[in-house]
Amino acid sequence: MSVLAQIEAGHGPQNWAAFGACAQADPDVLFVRGKAQHEAKQVCRECPVALQCLADALDNRVEFGVWGGLTERERRAILRAHPDVTSWQAVLL
Repeated sequence: MSVLAQIEAGHGPQNWAAFGACAQADPDVLFVRGKAQHEAKQVCRECPVALQCLADALDNRVEFGVWGGLTERERRAILRAHPDVTSWQAVLL
């Protein structure tokens, strides 16, 4: 069963993080500044739950780290551009 099929079958969305490409990575890799953020974003590139991760970060206004392939600055820009969105899960998933 694919990762997305498992999540859709009821093994998520609260459990989506277990399927993340970063689940086995050093968490410090995702909480960096400057040029190192580009490397951190690479972890998300092939992640099967990147959209779930991004939606969760946007819905919960996570301020630090790379989530769903976006930096905190990129997520803030999205939130500012779309202040009317109340559920990013509904928009992205």
